[in-house]
Amino acid sequence: MLNKYARSFFTSLFTPLATLLLRWKVSPDAVTVVGTLGVAGGALVFYPLGELFWGTVFITLFVFSDVVDGIMARIQGRSGSWGSFLDSTLDRIADGALFAGVAIWFFLGGNNSAIAIAALACLVLGMIVSYARAKAESLGFTANVGIAERAERLVSVLTVTGLTGLGLPEVVLLAVLILLALASVITIVQRVMTVRVQAAAP
Repeated sequence: MLNKYARSFFTSLFTPLATLLLRWKVSPDAVTVVGTLGVAGGALVFYPLGELFWGTVFITLFVFSDVVDGIMARIQGRSGSWGSFLDSTLDRIADGALFAGVAIWFFLGGNNSAIAIAALACLVLGMIVSYARAKAESLGFTANVGIAERAERLVSVLTVTGLTGLGLPEVVLLAVLILLALASVITIVQRVMTVRVQAAAP
């Protein structure tokens, strides 16, 4: 949903940066790798230390690399299979680190096992959401449906985690994670049913 309505806005916003990086001979692949390292590093360093707000600020600085590298590739006319593969693979690493960082803090210093378990549930279910689409496409089907795609998951967890670091009651973060997990389950079912219909078609 966010991908559909926000893509044009962020493309316009980050095109000057993408153009500048290309002028400096920076490759889209390099931006992808650096962005992933930034997100994963921020999530696995700041969050386990309980720095939820500053961790979110740090991660947000890198999370938009996923937009910038795509713009760079399109400008170069290099929107090919390698870039798509690298981007998707590293996205899974970044997502895993993000939810793992939240879980680590709340299992340990945060002392809230419910939030930690909900974060792990989101991690696992988010991976299944992505896998379902990837496997469908590898078999020649289309499964680009669902209410909890990657953009929604990232925006939700980053916003509420950062606000929790500023004093938002932890129950709000727990509620958002539970809702996100439920939305992921619904998305998985939607994708399975979509592929089932396509597979049954003559």
